Amino acid sequence: MARTKEEEDLQEIDIPPILPLLAVRDVVVFPNMVLPLFVGRETSVQAIEAALAHDRLLFLATQKDQTVEEPDPDDIYGIGTVSLILRMLKLPDGRLKILVQGKAKAKVREYLRERPYFQVALEVLPETQVGGISPEAEALMRNAREMSEKILTLKGIMSPDLLAILDSIEDPGHLADLVAANLRLKIDEAQAVLEEMDPIRSLIKVNDFLRKELEVSAIQAKIQNQAREEMDRTQREYYLREQLRAIKKELGEMDEAGQELEDYRLKISRARMPKAAEEEALKQLSRLEQMHPDAAEASIVRTYLDWLVEVPWSKSTRDKLDVIEAKQILDADHYDLEKVKERILEYLSVRKLNKKMKGPILCFVGPPGVGKTSLGQSIARAMGRKFTRISLGGIRDEAEIRGHRRTYIGALPGRIIQGLKTSGSNNPVFMMDEVDKIGMDFRGDPSAALLEVLDPEQNHSFSDHYLNVPFDLSKVMFITTANLVDPIPSALRDRMEILRLSGYTEEEKLEIVRRYLLPRQLTENGLKEGELHISDGVLRQVILYYTQEAGLRNLEREIGSLCRKVARRIAEGEKGPFAVTRGNLHLYLGPPRYLPDGELEKDEVGVATGLAWTQVGGEVLAVEASLMRGKGHLTLTGQLGDVMKESAQAALSYARSRAELLKLAPDFYEKLDIHIHVPAGATPKDGPSAGVTMATALISALTQIPVRRDVAMTGEVTLRGKVLPIGGLKEKAIAALRARIKKVIIPEANQKDLVEIPKNIKRRLKFVPVTSMDEVLAEAMVQPPFAKPGKARPPRKGLAPSAPVTV
Repeated sequence: MARTKEEEDLQEIDIPPILPLLAVRDVVVFPNMVLPLFVGRETSVQAIEAALAHDRLLFLATQKDQTVEEPDPDDIYGIGTVSLILRMLKLPDGRLKILVQGKAKAKVREYLRERPYFQVALEVLPETQVGGISPEAEALMRNAREMSEKILTLKGIMSPDLLAILDSIEDPGHLADLVAANLRLKIDEAQAVLEEMDPIRSLIKVNDFLRKELEVSAIQAKIQNQAREEMDRTQREYYLREQLRAIKKELGEMDEAGQELEDYRLKISRARMPKAAEEEALKQLSRLEQMHPDAAEASIVRTYLDWLVEVPWSKSTRDKLDVIEAKQILDADHYDLEKVKERILEYLSVRKLNKKMKGPILCFVGPPGVGKTSLGQSIARAMGRKFTRISLGGIRDEAEIRGHRRTYIGALPGRIIQGLKTSGSNNPVFMMDEVDKIGMDFRGDPSAALLEVLDPEQNHSFSDHYLNVPFDLSKVMFITTANLVDPIPSALRDRMEILRLSGYTEEEKLEIVRRYLLPRQLTENGLKEGELHISDGVLRQVILYYTQEAGLRNLEREIGSLCRKVARRIAEGEKGPFAVTRGNLHLYLGPPRYLPDGELEKDEVGVATGLAWTQVGGEVLAVEASLMRGKGHLTLTGQLGDVMKESAQAALSYARSRAELLKLAPDFYEKLDIHIHVPAGATPKDGPSAGVTMATALISALTQIPVRRDVAMTGEVTLRGKVLPIGGLKEKAIAALRARIKKVIIPEANQKDLVEIPKNIKRRLKFVPVTSMDEVLAEAMVQPPFAKPGKARPPRKGLAPSAPVTV
């Protein structure tokens, strides 16, 4: 830095023994060094003002710890530099900017004051004088100049002026201070050079630091050159490619490969992918760019890019949150199913108040044909969302859910991603049918792969093996369907909200036929309104005598068959309208396929009416008990399961425990063989709910008291005669109503389930809740079977030991 004449005049100065001290941070000031300083601390400002008021001299010492705001004498190095303030400028923010020049090294002998600024007594440290430049000193100085020149050259800041300054310095100590002042040394390293009074030793230290700096600068220059060369190469290739593209475009000769890459680049930008997916897409596009278009792997990369750009990362449909309109749509599409409709309307209401809520995971459980799948379509229509459906029945490969790795030939994403691509939005109503029919084999467990999909806490980052980037499924409304809950794994079942859809009653089926099935079949078979007349009585006959199901599929087939028969007659030239009556129904549909369950013709001994639940609804079972002379064997027939056989054993044990009250001989079971049979022997039967029915039939046979024909019962029986709760009460009640039963005995614990039974059924059936077998017998038999203790009932006379007699 060039000095002014005023600065030259200040070169020769006398240093007083007492000076203000200014503690500096992040720098060590050397003699002959000129540098600017920014001063903001109050004590430092006071020290500068005191120096300016006298001879402009100031003692600069470096803090040991740069983070200390108010240093003590122990926090400041004892050796520093006496400096001259050349210029001073006050900044708008109150700080001072000063330009100082180091003059001489000095040592603090004593701190005279600490407030309002540091004032110290100094001892100037004269440098060791060198009589002449020794060969060692000359070698050290030459080495320092050469290494400094190399460092400056590597950093690209070498200039003739700097070289001239280095060559002009003949004093070893001065050269050591100059080089140390311009090296990026740590505070303790620079302070060590400052405190060294011997110029030769000082120059040796500086040479060590220069050697290290030269190594670092060489490595840094190498890295910069490599980076620059790579950037230049990339930039050169880019410019050449752009020029080539421009030339081809000008000539109208843009190749297909280039056009394909441009199309992919445009599709990636329009897909609005998450950052991770976009980075992967650009990476694969870069690989494709470097491949030959006909390479085998190029087609794999193209297929992968096609999937990436076509998956709806950010495409959403706007939800219709009008709850009243949604209710109208659901009511128009489906009759009854109030509980399911209420749940959907609740979801829409919450969605209206909280836009960020996660999609629910619903599971519709019910017999076939009750409208589970079509209900999902209605939900999508009510919400204004796209609808997509996959069937999980029979799936045994985990890759069907998560997709295949791209390393496999013919790899594809899983059905989840495929369904989203088909729907074209990331928030559809996604229905998974038959979730209870998933299989498992050596290829994995698909139900385990569904655990992440159907968990709102995890599916925000669902990872498909093919895409290999996370996809957000939290906006999707998943709906699964099943006929039974038991086959669904417990971990998967826990993630879903189960809504049960029971079978329809006769009245509900009649209403659904009138509202939905008949109009739809008339339209599908090309019949106009008024060409076919079917009365409610005929429809009831079709429901009772031609179908036997909880749902509506077979019923719609029969209605369609009626319409087709009429369509054929019209096509053959006959004039309508046509009426289907009870008298001519068999001409259209043939003889009745089913005879409805009827009540017994009369009260009979040893025959009790039970109620059973099946996958297709409720059924009525007649349980028969027969006695014969023998040795106490119990025979069970009717293709009964293990649980049902155990119920029969429990019923016999209960009868033996009540032998005295039932007026039976204490050893009656030792002289009789008992045969319990449940008709429809080709149909497998199991479950505990026939326990009370078996016990009633057995006790009726033993006591010879008939069972009421208009009473049906259901419940599990224990050894102590307690009646335990069962399931499927609504379906069983519908079956009892179909069989013209008037009274149904149910466990008292099932009384809460009567809320789900329609009012028209409860008006036509009398439900009797019971807690024990004694109450069942009192309600079911024509007279109370219990007698006072001590009067045993004698064995029935005339019972031949060789011929069985049904009672």
